[in-house]
Amino acid sequence: MKPIIREAKPEDKPFIEEIARLTWGGEDYLARVFDSWVRDGNFYVLEIGGKVIGTAKLTLLPKRVGWMEGLRVHPDYRGRGFGRMLHNFIVQRGKELAEEGRIEALEFATYFLNRESIAMAKRDGFKVLIRFLSLAAKVMDFEPAEPEPAELTMEDLNLGIIPLGWKFVHRSEEALEWLRKKAEVYEIAGFKFLVEKGRTTFTPLSFGLGCIKAMLPAMAWVAKERDEVFELMLPASMMEVLPGLKGLGLSLWDETDEPNVLVFRKDLT
Repeated sequence: MKPIIREAKPEDKPFIEEIARLTWGGEDYLARVFDSWVRDGNFYVLEIGGKVIGTAKLTLLPKRVGWMEGLRVHPDYRGRGFGRMLHNFIVQRGKELAEEGRIEALEFATYFLNRESIAMAKRDGFKVLIRFLSLAAKVMDFEPAEPEPAELTMEDLNLGIIPLGWKFVHRSEEALEWLRKKAEVYEIAGFKFLVEKGRTTFTPLSFGLGCIKAMLPAMAWVAKERDEVFELMLPASMMEVLPGLKGLGLSLWDETDEPNVLVFRKDLT
């Protein structure tokens, strides 16, 4: 049977829920975002014989970036070229949007051990744009402290590329407005941090060890109703103080002496 790639439809949800249940030990976010991704558009599924066995999403971000995400293949169908098929489809879709003047580049983020995706991206001309450090923490290791809701300003955005969850936007007025819509912003002891609405991956907006220490109880407070663990996305320069970060109760999913999150970019114009 010939595989078909088409736009996702609401009735595809049971298939996507099955794929999510079998990905990352059932921790995949795909089922949670399914409805919003269908509404947003540029969300595609790969179907064989009436069964959806793969997904891919292209999200339009500020600064005319097409953000590639959600590439999944059902475990029973991996190793048969379907991931490459979806990747190629999304790259081609990106080129079409570039020709229409809607985007000027494709970008995506991946974990440093995702060697297959990294090798595939490099073969297609993607280059590493920037690296980040992802660290995990357990809510139970902190005495949660309630932060205050805060307003986000351009002066708060100290990085050229700002993480929100596992998306990364280029600093600009457009990105500021996007972050205001997509993020929750909190402040404690004069330090602000971001978190994607309803999620538990935090972006501190100040980066010294003392700043992080002050923010961790507030992050635990936000995360405690959502999950038992939470995550911090930090600039690669924080690798220099990794022992100090671990001393604050943070840990790596996999031990490494390099930043463990890579953001790739391919210019299309």
